[in-house]
Amino acid sequence: MSRGVNGAFAGVVLAGGASQRMGTDKAFIEVDGITMLQRAADALRDAGATTVTVIGGDEQKTIALGLRYLADAWPAQGPLGGIITALRHARTNPVAVLSCDLTQPNAAAIHALRQTLGSNDIAVPVVNGQREWLHAVWHRRSLPTLERTFAHGERAPKRAVQGLQVIDYEPSDPTWFNDADYPHQLPKTSQSQLAPSTVNIRHA
Repeated sequence: MSRGVNGAFAGVVLAGGASQRMGTDKAFIEVDGITMLQRAADALRDAGATTVTVIGGDEQKTIALGLRYLADAWPAQGPLGGIITALRHARTNPVAVLSCDLTQPNAAAIHALRQTLGSNDIAVPVVNGQREWLHAVWHRRSLPTLERTFAHGERAPKRAVQGLQVIDYEPSDPTWFNDADYPHQLPKTSQSQLAPSTVNIRHA
């Protein structure tokens, strides 16, 4: 896919979550024979990212996939620290940040968000009335605000962005932003990789 009129951007995949609800590291579960981590990275490249970096998670396994790894500056403190880490180290502006647990990462969705950003600080998809902060595009000028709120103890992206210019993007296909927190949210072919006792758990 072409990078379009808005030029280059950096791509980041957040992989530092504990995956407690999944029961195994989500990043390395395979969907159609490809790890979820690799699928997110491929979507970013296909959308035109000049670089793709994985932040947090299993360093050795990430490097074994041929992906660039960067340690999360604040491991086990939630995704906001990973986003700040991404913005601090990016050499290209803006930065598209995805979680590693997207079941259908899509280059068209990333490209649309990149175009939507315009002169705003953040472009974020809205699905069923809810902003999906772990599939957003961030201008690096948002970094000081995020760092300041993080230093004051905030860990939720939705509250850390107060004062920044946020533009919403309503996708034509909401499934682009589906993620998998629990085993039953994975495609059935991927559930076979998990322990049966884990797969059989159902959550409201």
